[in-house]
Amino acid sequence: MPRTVDAVVVGSGVNGLVAATELAKEGWSVALVEGGERLGGFLATEERTVPGFLHDTYASWQPLFVSGAAYAALGEDLHRHGLEFRNTDGFVTGTVADDGRTVLAHRDAVVTAEAFARAEDRAAYLAMLRRFLDNADAIGGMLGGEPRSPGMLKNIAKMLRRERFTGTEAWLRAALTSGRSYCRSTFRGDEADLLWTPWLLHTGLCPDHAGGGLLLPVVASSLHGFGLPLVAGGVRNLVRAFETLLAEMGVDVRTGQPVRRLVVTGGRVTGVVSGDETIHARRAVLASVTPTALYGELLPQDVPLPPAVRGQARRFRYGRAAMQIHVALSAPPGWRDDRLAGLPVLHLSDGSASTGIACAEAEAGLLPRRPTVVVGQQYVLDPPRVPQGAAALWIQLQEVPYAPSGDAAGELDVTGGWTKSLTEGYVDRVLERIARHAPDLPGKVVAWDAVTPRDLAAYNPNAVAGDPYGGSAELDQSLLWRPLPSAPRHATPVPGLWHIGSSTHPGPGLGGGSGHLAAQQLVRSARRRVRR
Repeated sequence: MPRTVDAVVVGSGVNGLVAATELAKEGWSVALVEGGERLGGFLATEERTVPGFLHDTYASWQPLFVSGAAYAALGEDLHRHGLEFRNTDGFVTGTVADDGRTVLAHRDAVVTAEAFARAEDRAAYLAMLRRFLDNADAIGGMLGGEPRSPGMLKNIAKMLRRERFTGTEAWLRAALTSGRSYCRSTFRGDEADLLWTPWLLHTGLCPDHAGGGLLLPVVASSLHGFGLPLVAGGVRNLVRAFETLLAEMGVDVRTGQPVRRLVVTGGRVTGVVSGDETIHARRAVLASVTPTALYGELLPQDVPLPPAVRGQARRFRYGRAAMQIHVALSAPPGWRDDRLAGLPVLHLSDGSASTGIACAEAEAGLLPRRPTVVVGQQYVLDPPRVPQGAAALWIQLQEVPYAPSGDAAGELDVTGGWTKSLTEGYVDRVLERIARHAPDLPGKVVAWDAVTPRDLAAYNPNAVAGDPYGGSAELDQSLLWRPLPSAPRHATPVPGLWHIGSSTHPGPGLGGGSGHLAAQQLVRSARRRVRR
């Protein structure tokens, strides 16, 4: 007999986990259906190199989650089920330029600014952070709330009252400005550019994309305020906490059951077909998928939609691909600047200069000659992840073409795409780039494992063409226009169908924002009906 629940959640990345949990907490019966063999999406911890080394295979750090509304709603329950975080009160991140110059960010913004060479830049940096914090509630509401809603108008009104027209217009200009241009117009020196423009890659942007001028102070303020929370024992323990919480609330969790299509009855989505089974939904289906999959594959083609929706879904743009490299080391790397030994995360970059070039090369289909290298040292905060005395590097590359057409350095043969030899050659380039700043690195490498863009796409159907962020996050495909200009809300044009995931607002990251927004709207709507 077909199973019937109040809500079916399709996909168990962080947004699916949050939505299923929040609805179940409100007493809804929920089925969570995952096509893969395990829950969590890009939340995974594995021994990928040699036994005894735990690597967060894809995503790792949790500042977006800890600072977001989903954690505010669920954090207490998750901690009750074993979730623990590790963090630092000291230096949290830094950037090493090619010439060896190092710029560090401390949790204390004043300590960070004191290292800037120019007094005017020290003052400008602190003023930037103060101005953001003065408007954090309004900006946070606009970036994290439902864009086309009365709440958005309230946040705009709040900013107008505080900033007046001139100040509000300045924030609008920042939202239309690139990170590179923002730094040029705000600072005379390059410390802020070195520190924070590489972080724009983590938002899906490049230094020359519009929106960086707004997100740069947001990112800087977030890391000063929340640091880089790391799940003790690996990010898999966040998934385990969700699993036990879901079990406690009686959620029907199904893995290894891809959803083949949505069931539509009388113009309303009323369930899903998963494998050979139909699961009916009395109230809603929440799909954590891409617009391409939702409107092109899952939703029957005879379902009436606004004319532009399917066309926009077909034209939805995906961003650059990404790559992960996990390295097991016999001992911590000997950094030339010994302050780097205690950093959880650092970037190898010349700021917007080299990062901008690497982005342009990747978007032209080339393997970057000097990629921006994100180096995570999780063992600094969570030593049990590696054997005593050992170390491990979590390396992320966010400027990689999915199907390389050439090599900007003219050294690697890209024929056949991400072959074993190409992967090895590119890993060598990246490790050599790190070894310029940690000369003893090659002698300490025990083993490495690479996750190529093709591996990402094969593992997660939402990572189309190896894009881990669910679609380009450029301004025309964000905020009011994410996922689609003609379907910009989490409530889709089809009754009963809700769209969540990184392809939807508020975009990529591990905050669980879209799952929270959709779940809370459903809960509020149900409460209003009861009161009537």
